Amino acid sequence: MPKYIAALDQGTTSTRCIIFDHSGEIISSSQEEHTQIYPQPGWVEHDALEIWGNTQEVFQGALVKKGLAISDVVALGITNQRETVVVWDRTTGQPIANAVVWQDTRTDKLCDQLAAEGGQDRFRPQVGLPLATYFSGPKVKWLLDHIEGAREKAEQGELLFGNMDTWLLWNLTGGPQGGLHITDVTNASRTMLMNLETLAWDPQILAIMDIPESMLPEIRASSEVYGEGVGVFKGLPVAGILGDQQAALFGQTCFEVGSAKNTYGTGCFMLLNTGEELIFSENGLLTTVGYQIGNQAPIYALEGSIAIAGALVQWLRDNLGLIESVPQVEKLALSVEDNGGIYFVPAFSGLFAPYWRSDARGAIVGMTRFITKGHLARAALEATAYQTKEVLEAMEGDSGVPLKSLKVDGGMVKNELLMQFQADMLNVPVIRPKVAETTSLGAAYAAGLATGYWKDEESLRVNWNKAQEWKPGMSSEKRNKLYTGWKKAVTRTFDWVE
Repeated sequence: MPKYIAALDQGTTSTRCIIFDHSGEIISSSQEEHTQIYPQPGWVEHDALEIWGNTQEVFQGALVKKGLAISDVVALGITNQRETVVVWDRTTGQPIANAVVWQDTRTDKLCDQLAAEGGQDRFRPQVGLPLATYFSGPKVKWLLDHIEGAREKAEQGELLFGNMDTWLLWNLTGGPQGGLHITDVTNASRTMLMNLETLAWDPQILAIMDIPESMLPEIRASSEVYGEGVGVFKGLPVAGILGDQQAALFGQTCFEVGSAKNTYGTGCFMLLNTGEELIFSENGLLTTVGYQIGNQAPIYALEGSIAIAGALVQWLRDNLGLIESVPQVEKLALSVEDNGGIYFVPAFSGLFAPYWRSDARGAIVGMTRFITKGHLARAALEATAYQTKEVLEAMEGDSGVPLKSLKVDGGMVKNELLMQFQADMLNVPVIRPKVAETTSLGAAYAAGLATGYWKDEESLRVNWNKAQEWKPGMSSEKRNKLYTGWKKAVTRTFDWVE
């Protein structure tokens, strides 16, 4: 009887369980969306208990679909939306508030206060990150400062903090009855609280942010057996944790220094493997942990994070009613020959890499009477490609390594128009693998390596197969003209929030 590996992918809009076989092929999957909560402009929240309920459902759903028993699964890996913060009571298991999502901008004034001494890069030498609303640390401080009684409870050791990986692991290994309070190096590297060299919580930053260390999970490698599940996960070894973008890097088998991938999901995230070397960006990128296998040395990465990519298409659907389903955007965009001279800069949560401007807000520029909804759809897709080009230029500047091709994954890679335009903008081939669900695959690989299901990295490389390749076909004159227009449009979004 063949055995399988399961991956839980707890994303920004949904939670999935995907079950893989030994060749990295998808055997079964199940998915549940969760509620997006917007209490105020710039605030984004999730109900952590709803997500935990969905997690149990999708795991059981994936087993039932294929008629599998839990004993058919060798191990479980977890991958998750990073920087989204849950703080909960260790005795009751109840969150003290909704989860504060990575896109949430409520900590902008707090980040400004922290930057008053030492500037936006105050902590970059320790954590590789600029002070920005994106990261977990300031969110935790905000909750402790604003939820009544939270700080007192935290100081008495009654509260726990975690990104979604920690919340799920704690619950599926027992919750209040002995649940494991653990995170991995990749998620810890997104909190702004972990020192990249020591891979330990930084006491100086914890003191400045006034966050008790008793709240924080234990930091472990990305691939090792942490413990066993209970309840619907009874007896199942949990053996891999990776933040979603690092999981995609691993799932794309970007094991060589200089290999890169770009994930097109709610946001857009490009990672470049820099090996055991810590490279601090001069061009607005993040330095992060790529992965750590067991007791091996950690592998670092440079990352360009874009807040809004696929979320812009969802906005066209949900807020404007311009399309009824996400795939329709491509057909609408193909109804026109070009963008008609408009640019859509989706700075809904400010601008991330390479600008890090929380004062920016979204703008559509270049509007004339000529513009139709087709042009709007096209400009929305092109925005993702332009933002990716900006990140790639920063990466090449920092690493000195020119990109030869780009491996891509995520929901938006099904969009042929976008992928071709991306190849045209970057002037390098864009390659989609056979298994596009590389985030889940990376988590499965981490769990499978830890339990001996896969022998080594080489056996994972063998699984990687190309499904499609888009080659650049645009003249440099046209490319430069379009990109110059984009750069001009971006400047129009600055200084919007006082």
